[in-house]
Amino acid sequence: MIRTKLIPILLIVFSVSLLAERTQLRPGRNIYSPQQDVDLGREVAKDAERQLELINIANANAYISALGQQLVSKAPNEYKFPFYFKIVNDRSVNAFALPGGPVYIHRGAIEAADNEAQLAGVMGHEIGHVILRHGTNQATKAQLGQGALGILGAVLGNSSAGQIAAAGGGFLANSVLLKYSRDAESQSDLIGTQILYDLGYDPKAMAEFFDKLAKEHKGTKTEEFFSNHPIPENRVTKVNAEIRKLGPVPAAPRKDSPDFQEVKRTMLSLPEPVKANPKAAPRNTKDRK
Repeated sequence: MIRTKLIPILLIVFSVSLLAERTQLRPGRNIYSPQQDVDLGREVAKDAERQLELINIANANAYISALGQQLVSKAPNEYKFPFYFKIVNDRSVNAFALPGGPVYIHRGAIEAADNEAQLAGVMGHEIGHVILRHGTNQATKAQLGQGALGILGAVLGNSSAGQIAAAGGGFLANSVLLKYSRDAESQSDLIGTQILYDLGYDPKAMAEFFDKLAKEHKGTKTEEFFSNHPIPENRVTKVNAEIRKLGPVPAAPRKDSPDFQEVKRTMLSLPEPVKANPKAAPRNTKDRK
């Protein structure tokens, strides 16, 4: 009788032990406050959306937002960053996140993903960059003395998107916010792996997708992703090591959904994007039900 009562307790202790083994990741040195991450992200997003063509298709936007919020629900979002997710009408396989929560997924990333787990991996990876404050951490490393001070100071001090352009020629000039080290990429891989695992997806999906892109698309527009996201050494090996720390993968993990396949078909059916004029107002694709 005593042994029977002990079994559930031992199982709970074992489960907690497994959870405790996952890699604990914390943001690096940062002279900005979390609220400044949010303020900066919002201002840079305004400028970004003047240059990007966003997709305004109801079911696609609803899907990407819902999937993103599911992923955020499992992220260690200590600072309660207000995430939101938008689709960019660009066929390059890319995605990027701005400090404080704005995440942009290129249409090409959706088209290239074989299933929802792979797309969720890309999004989980970008969430990791926000959670770990990699953008403002990079600015801090630059000591704010080599161009970063003028750009970031203008944004945070004046709260005007126009100041970004005056300081550095638009959000694309703020490469300090988007250029990450291989260590930062590895950290985001691990956060993304943990998020996928906790949501019941196959946690290997992210690393496998990135590895596939690196091998199959060398010399194509896909390389734009890797210009912003340098490939960590032994990426798949590190992800597999993290998975072993997380515990056994479910026998039938989440992999795909009809909603993902419907949105992918919608993206593939769209005409080629028109190159946006950086000085023009934001352009959106025609809304569809």
